[in-house]
Amino acid sequence: MGSLGPRWQGGVRSLRIWSAVLQFAFGLWLDGKDWSYRGGVNDERRTLRQQRRARWLTKELIELGSAFIKLGQLLSARPDVLPSAYVAELASLQDKVPAFPFSVVESLLEQELGERCAEIVDLEERPLGSASLAQVHRASLRSGRQVVFKVQRPGLERLFRLDLEVMQQVAAVIQRHPRWGQGREWVPIAQECRRVLLRELDFRLEAEHAARFRQQFLEDPGIRIPAVIWELSSRRVLCLDYLPGIKITDRPALVAAGIDPAAVAEKGAASYLQQLVRFGFFHADPHPGNLAVAADGGLIYYDFGMMGQISPRLRSRIGRMVRAAASRDASALVVELQGAGVIAAGIDAGPVRRLVRVMLNDALTPPFSANVLEKLSGDLYDLVYGQPFRLPSELIFVMRALSTFEGVGRGLDPGFSLISIARPYLLPLMTASGQGPNDFINELGRQAGELGSRALGIPRRLDDSLARIEQGDLQVQIRAGETDRLLRRLAIAQQVSGQSFLLGGLAIAAALLASSGRPALTAVPLVLGVPVGLTWLKLQGKLQRDGRIDKLPGVGG
Repeated sequence: MGSLGPRWQGGVRSLRIWSAVLQFAFGLWLDGKDWSYRGGVNDERRTLRQQRRARWLTKELIELGSAFIKLGQLLSARPDVLPSAYVAELASLQDKVPAFPFSVVESLLEQELGERCAEIVDLEERPLGSASLAQVHRASLRSGRQVVFKVQRPGLERLFRLDLEVMQQVAAVIQRHPRWGQGREWVPIAQECRRVLLRELDFRLEAEHAARFRQQFLEDPGIRIPAVIWELSSRRVLCLDYLPGIKITDRPALVAAGIDPAAVAEKGAASYLQQLVRFGFFHADPHPGNLAVAADGGLIYYDFGMMGQISPRLRSRIGRMVRAAASRDASALVVELQGAGVIAAGIDAGPVRRLVRVMLNDALTPPFSANVLEKLSGDLYDLVYGQPFRLPSELIFVMRALSTFEGVGRGLDPGFSLISIARPYLLPLMTASGQGPNDFINELGRQAGELGSRALGIPRRLDDSLARIEQGDLQVQIRAGETDRLLRRLAIAQQVSGQSFLLGGLAIAAALLASSGRPALTAVPLVLGVPVGLTWLKLQGKLQRDGRIDKLPGVGG
């Protein structure tokens, strides 16, 4: 009987999760039906419906709790599996939930720290902040040191494991769906989510992140990162120095304190570019709640649960992408994207190349737009969704972090331009390894040598080709990507028309039989209509997917 309680709670919890999944699936199905739009369907109404559905999903994830909030944050880094409206909404996902009782906080501290609790002489009852994963309390130590304690919610690990098990089941069902599962990896995403979430329950990892991040800026007096008090930290408790500050979005308070908001914006942008270019270890969630300004104008970073890391290989690849973008070489940039695995091999790169060229012209033509990164990431998200593209999660976190900081900078200074500030920081990134100008010279030498080798080989290749022409062995293959796609869509449209006529005939037969003397025979055309209807829906899905890339700017024209 003792085990009946947890089993019952687990069943209720599972039912609640599946109920939300089915509601969302029905909503997506409804959104795909033209007849569901009052007054007819158009792009504007479809976009507004998608935004409302994304807000509903965000609200449901918050209500489902910690694991699903973190799932939403992870999915916001996958624009290849979600439309841009969902990516934008989930990227702003922040959870604020009621605080758990102070008596529970005291009990957890005693349980985790034991005799070390004697060092705490004054623990404030009212939390500074409360989220689904933990809540934060200010305290004083015997030494007079002012600190904060981040205390994990009780019973969280058991709930996480239950939720993650249901997530795996949902992912397996979606993966088997003929349309939603095609070209996507829902089961690996769920497995990655499980790995990341279980790691986040260990605050010792966050302490290591905070210590490493602080080490990067020890020599910069304008950047403040709270120090970790290791002896008062554990798996479920994190103790950091208390660093008070003015919220970075509170411009009037900054001005009243004699702090120049434009200087704060430039300082923050410079620190962020340093994280990306110099260190390769960056704060992946720089929303306004995690940034503050000290009384002397120094920038304070909080919350180190979500940190990003750029591998040397990706950093080198990004350097070559930046170099190609700076020279507006769309072809070279597409080659680098293919080399990074962003674009699948064997696809028609023509439409992608044209779109990249349009994006480069829009982003790199002065005067620079204030929200150029936000627009650029939006175009990129539209490009990768529903197409054979895969963006590395590290790259998505970089772009999201930069666009978020771009918004913070514009709030402080309307004339803020991250692109302008970024120029001196991009020079080392444009070298082959990011270490110095010699690497850039070596890269140019390598390219010149490669070009020379190809040039020397041209006469021999021409001679071989002429010999094959004389022998009749030369085969010429012509691939017209645009024509192929149009012909494929035309063939699918003809199949849709045929299925529509067949469905109409079956409907008429059913109506005639229903009004005849033998209405039981109505079941025959209805049963026959089920596979026909399913085929019709599948063909409609193919038409919609093929049509998405044609709607993007610069493609198909």
